[in-house]
Amino acid sequence: MEDERIIGLFIARNEDAVSEAQQKYSRYCGSIAANILGSREDAEEAVNDTWLAAWNAIPPHIPERLQSFLGRLTRNISMNKLRNENAQKRGSGEAKVVFDEVSEWLSSGQDVEDTVDDGIITDSLNEFLGSISETERNVFVRRYVYFQPVAEIAQAHGFSVSKVKSMLLRLRNRLRKKLEKEELL
Repeated sequence: MEDERIIGLFIARNEDAVSEAQQKYSRYCGSIAANILGSREDAEEAVNDTWLAAWNAIPPHIPERLQSFLGRLTRNISMNKLRNENAQKRGSGEAKVVFDEVSEWLSSGQDVEDTVDDGIITDSLNEFLGSISETERNVFVRRYVYFQPVAEIAQAHGFSVSKVKSMLLRLRNRLRKKLEKEELL
């Protein structure tokens, strides 16, 4: 079913909207949740929470791209779940690895997610993403938004793991320099 029809079902408060969204995007959302949480059970719970969150959000919010909207809901729900539960005890999937990658150059004690959510560096980050190639942007977003493992990103792009790691290092360094220049770090 087309996304516009699924959104229309949500707007009409037709319960088929949830089953259609599940049918079309369960794998996508499940992959995001699993990459963040590292636990199949927790990922399933986060994805189920995504459908409820979508039901509650549409309307009043009408997403332009349903896939991106559901991915963001899943990511936010998964990140909140990771924060609220004892992630170290249960394992935190790729999230801990990703946070370790960026923590070495983040000088403030403020939570990165809170800083981005507050909009402090959102414009600068969007400008950075707009200045890099589509491939670099795709690799960056897969890693730092959807927490995909490096090997999975490499396979999706036909790159070696070392090429992806190098690309991510260069991108992190470029972003760090930009944020430092703008005195956001």
